[in-house]
Order: sequence, then C-alpha cells, then structure tokens
Amino acid sequence: MKKSVEEDVFIPLYPKSIVEDKSSLCSKFQERRFWSAVKLLCNVLLWDGIVQEDTIRDLGLSKLLNRYLLLNLLNTPPGPDNIERCKKVVACFPERWFQDLKSGATLPELLNFCQHLLQ
Repeated sequence: MKKSVEEDVFIPLYPKSIVEDKSSLCSKFQERRFWSAVKLLCNVLLWDGIVQEDTIRDLGLSKLLNRYLLLNLLNTPPGPDNIERCKKVVACFPERWFQDLKSGATLPELLNFCQHLLQ
C-alpha cells in the first residue's frame, strides 16, 4: 500500500481556466487521476481494523488525502462537482473513527479537509 501511495498517485495541477473546460484533455486526465486516487483512498481505508490504525491514517489521510486529494479539491471551483468529490471522499472514512469524538471535533489529519468543507 505504501508503495502504491508513494509511487502510483499523480494528480496534475492545471490552471483553472484549463480545468473549467470539462471537454479539454487536461481536465479529463486530471479527473481520471483524481478518481483513481479516491479509489485508492477507499481501498487503503478498508484495511482499518486489520492493519494498525496509525499506519492506515498515515497512508490514507496524511499522504493521500492531505498531499494529493485536498490540493485538487482546493483548486476545483465551488459547486456541485466539488460537493460530489467531497462526498465520495467522506464515504471512504471508517465510521468507527468518529464514534468517540466530541461534537464539533475531528481527527487531527482531517482539520484541513474540514476547513475546506466549511468554506
């Protein structure tokens, strides 16, 4: 898993003007790479409870989410596409991570993602 996260994930960042044109090759490529990374995130987080939680949170949240996916989300114009992307990312998180948290609290690795959701 570590090798896949470190060597296989690549989401290019293009200027917003290029990405806003959904028919452009750059936009389509970036879109495919984003969804590939989301799929990897979901697969990594499925190992929760089998592999040590610290390892899963490091690979899934610190590396995949915060290093790759969040950058792309921050560069996606606000709107239905961004909301759909965020929903898919949230759907990957194991529910048990949030069971013992106090109201309004979150995991430290999710602070930046939560700020994005609030905006």
